[in-house]
Amino acid sequence: MKHFLTASVAAVALCASAETAAAAELRLSHQWSTGDVRHKVAQIVADEVAAADVDLEIKIFPSASLFKAREQYTPLSRGQLDMTVLPLSYAGGQQPAYNLTLMPGLVKNHDHAARLNESEFMGEIEDIMAGDDVMVLVHGYLAGGFAGKDSCITAPEDMQGKQTRAAGKAFEQMLAGAGASIASMASSEIYNAMQTGVLDAANTSSSSFVSYRIYEQVACYTPAGDYALWFMYQPLLMNKTTYDGLTDEQKAALQAASEKAQAFYLEEAKKEDAESAQVFADAGVEIAQMSAEDFDKWRALAQETSYKAFVEETPDGQKLLDLALSVE
Repeated sequence: MKHFLTASVAAVALCASAETAAAAELRLSHQWSTGDVRHKVAQIVADEVAAADVDLEIKIFPSASLFKAREQYTPLSRGQLDMTVLPLSYAGGQQPAYNLTLMPGLVKNHDHAARLNESEFMGEIEDIMAGDDVMVLVHGYLAGGFAGKDSCITAPEDMQGKQTRAAGKAFEQMLAGAGASIASMASSEIYNAMQTGVLDAANTSSSSFVSYRIYEQVACYTPAGDYALWFMYQPLLMNKTTYDGLTDEQKAALQAASEKAQAFYLEEAKKEDAESAQVFADAGVEIAQMSAEDFDKWRALAQETSYKAFVEETPDGQKLLDLALSVE
């Protein structure tokens, strides 16, 4: 009888531990403030998963409070971090192929970006991630534009002789090819550099142009519209082993939440561009638009500069570039 009771207690304890194993807390890290669209994307996923009541909680650590901005991919791939919202090109040092996710002229507009997310090209990028034990939950691109202190910038010839700040190595290569001098700095330093005459022009994201009040220092702004050069892939990623360890119900809740967050991300990204143009216009800044002809000129220049360098530096670089360029 005693033996039977012991066995029963053990069985109950085993069931309890199985239930505990099914309940999980995931840690999600990112570098932005809680007002940023990328935090809102993470919050939608966390809230939707909580509402699904599947014993899964996502705890968000914003403003680089858990890991530094550029130091999140490695802990994610090692399982020391469960989830992150990250500009994938930050990990271009570990995986050179990721540099293609911040490449001038590769994405024309947000709808084109959405098609790219579903393409064979993105499938190849996701295969590389899988080798690092990383997977995508939410795809998303954010766009950016140009601002000129004294004149408008829409085509390569507008950059000749200008001192400019570019967002990313590939953009620096292309703008140098257009005859600009490059001053490397964080987007947070653009305002002072414009004010002190160090910069004549700048290239950054729509949200940075607004949050750093660049409209106080420039005469003309070229926002992302029907055509834009600067698109940066900034997905919500997850450690694959952690995901595989979830129950089927938890996985289903996470996928449903991610689908909702991705739709929100696309609409908000479009909105940010339009709102940035309005903010600059309200501040009395001239608004310029890039034409299809301008875009084609930039892409031709990128072929000779940024694309060429990428192919030379990256295993299977030409194949990946061709796949990306094949998406209409």
